[in-house]
Amino acid sequence: MIKKNIEDAELLEHLNGLPEDCRQVMLLADGQIRLTGLSGTTMVNQMRANHSLGVVETLVLGQAYVASGLMASSVKGNDRIQLAVDCGGPIGGIYTEAWACGAVRGYLKNNPIELKKPLEDRNLDQLFGPGFIKVSRILEGSKTPFTGQIMMEYGDLAKDLALYYLKSEQTPTMFSLGIHFDTSGRVTGAGGLFIQALPGCSEEVLQSLQDKCQSLPSVGLAISRGQDIKDYCSEVFSDYGVQHLSKEPLGFSCPCDRRNYAIFLSRLPREEKDAILQDNRWPLELECFNCGTKHTFTEQEVREIFR
Repeated sequence: MIKKNIEDAELLEHLNGLPEDCRQVMLLADGQIRLTGLSGTTMVNQMRANHSLGVVETLVLGQAYVASGLMASSVKGNDRIQLAVDCGGPIGGIYTEAWACGAVRGYLKNNPIELKKPLEDRNLDQLFGPGFIKVSRILEGSKTPFTGQIMMEYGDLAKDLALYYLKSEQTPTMFSLGIHFDTSGRVTGAGGLFIQALPGCSEEVLQSLQDKCQSLPSVGLAISRGQDIKDYCSEVFSDYGVQHLSKEPLGFSCPCDRRNYAIFLSRLPREEKDAILQDNRWPLELECFNCGTKHTFTEQEVREIFR
């Protein structure tokens, strides 16, 4: 993957003043609740730069990156989580993938998202329209992924993912996904929370947390003001006896490289190779959907690969 430069000097200065992107995994209420907090402002800004996204597109895909990064805290080693949204609205679809190691990548089906009128608020229901959410766990050594799917009911990624875990895994779950923009449309804070009841969690604790989550301080705004996600969680959930378990890395990353694309070219059917040569457009440019990186090959390189 090739990271595009973030050209905005003011934004770069702001990012350099924020705590590093990371995940913080914690327990609440004597081990009855698992809480993962995520800070990902640099990740979302790098995603935006690589995919050349506008404000609305950054909001939509940024939420999916934060959600995927949070969900990947539930797998280990080289395992990964895939999130796919297939919908009938202007968004069209979202695909993201996140590894246990903290790498996140993915793309929008429609970029730009065509709007009939400007968004008046953060309600994305009309942009999603009717659709489905599919979550897959790709476990190292397993031949088939573990996949579940539900129909979207809210047009709100946080609420629909919580519904997915309740229906597919019978686990009471809450998500908070925050992307904060300044008045110039810059992403100055991005983060989220992933809260799950563990076996044996009491109804009293669960109901208390559900009530509390109705009025949480904006995690995106808190991060934009320089608050560390660990400090945010410790402060907001202080009544539940926060127990810190681990800090994990996080970032926008994709394993694509020219060598893999060269192998892809070498395995094309003969007729497709001939069509590329006859088209005579050089250099040949192949773009990775997941990270926006463009891999280019000269005519000589292509002919050598085809041989």
